[in-house]
Amino acid sequence: MTNLRIGHGYDVHRLKEGRKLILGGVDIPYPLGLDGHSDADVLVHAAMDALLGAAALGDIGKHFPPSDNSFKDIDSLLLARRVRDLITQSGYAIVNLDCTLLCQKPKLAPHIPQMQENIAAAFAISPNCVSVKATTEEGLGFTGRCEGIAAHAVCLIEKL
Repeated sequence: MTNLRIGHGYDVHRLKEGRKLILGGVDIPYPLGLDGHSDADVLVHAAMDALLGAAALGDIGKHFPPSDNSFKDIDSLLLARRVRDLITQSGYAIVNLDCTLLCQKPKLAPHIPQMQENIAAAFAISPNCVSVKATTEEGLGFTGRCEGIAAHAVCLIEKL
């Protein structure tokens, strides 16, 4: 049996008026925000799902169901800390995270270093173990039409 496991996470939320745009724990100035039960941080949600999947612990819906009002508008970085604890309790250490945001607008490059810092702190790993990238989709699909934002994350965990 190998001591290394990989995981993949994906999340998507619709953009809407009247919500803050929170990505990687950063409040990004933009007239639209992401709709969801929590703060709808697609980047952190994808990372959490990647980690939970790698450890075969289910997904964020299992651990933080939208039917539970205690998670209403919660900061996703708080949930990430809980996922970190689940990973640790299962005997794993997080090696790295590689994340990609699919977002036509706004431009995210100026915010990426802070996103990496926030995610690294939540998962108790070094910022140089967290990669965050952003790409447009050249105006194609729901993200290209600025209807929503999606994120993918891939992780590596190691059995201790």
